[in-house]
Amino acid sequence: MKRLFLSVITVIAFSACNNEKTQTEAVATSNNVSASVAPVADAANAAAFKFEKESYDFGQITEGEKVSYEFAFTNNGKEPMIITGATATCGCTVPEYPHEPIGPGESGKISVVFDSAGKSGMQNKVISITANTNPAVTQLHLIGDVKPKSK
Repeated sequence: MKRLFLSVITVIAFSACNNEKTQTEAVATSNNVSASVAPVADAANAAAFKFEKESYDFGQITEGEKVSYEFAFTNNGKEPMIITGATATCGCTVPEYPHEPIGPGESGKISVVFDSAGKSGMQNKVISITANTNPAVTQLHLIGDVKPKSK
């Protein structure tokens, strides 16, 4: 009987300590979150991409050819646009972007080169541009058909 009583007291004590710790951690976590969250820019004033074309169809090419295209855009927002990155779905497509801020009303270009070596069939390469826009990631598409080399 003493063992049962001692076991119950031990479980209650550990439970009480664990609940207090959980509540303390929850308060600390909520305080840290509210203190560490940076103010979010107003979507109405944020930088905004306006592309002439968000998709480019390069048509039909032969395997091994390279295709280049420049996606022209304007910053239609009220804040300077800062592009922090540009990536493609594979290493065969290399995007280049302006590293300096693009002011409101100013224009820029995202240059893309697609190397069709080792590729065949329909291609849809997605280029993801990360910037201080809303949404933060904008996708562009490079589309076309790669025909195998004649042997």
